[in-house]
Amino acid sequence: MSKKNKPDTRGYVFSTDPSFSFEEESADISTLPPAQQPLRIVLDTKRRAGKTVTILYGFKGSSNDLEALGKKLKNYCGTGGAVKDGEIIVQGDQRDKVLQWLQKNDYRKACKV
Repeated sequence: MSKKNKPDTRGYVFSTDPSFSFEEESADISTLPPAQQPLRIVLDTKRRAGKTVTILYGFKGSSNDLEALGKKLKNYCGTGGAVKDGEIIVQGDQRDKVLQWLQKNDYRKACKV
């Protein structure tokens, strides 16, 4: 049996309005071409028990394209990682490798911060 008021990602839990319904967001986001992507590469150790990770953020496009880019970067670097909240997280200090791969694949606006 499905719930009458299904929770969503915006934090709504309950509504007293009987005619309340969640508005569905359209996922019709078009992905910018690689040459126009304003990507930033950052090294981070916060909230990770002292482990170093490389974070790539600033991607403009669909989540499927972001997942595919993350998979290619992790495969190229030979490490693990994740794609969360619009960011690609690659384990270890991989800034140079990530930047090299991005420039080789026409991501011209990518830079290390």
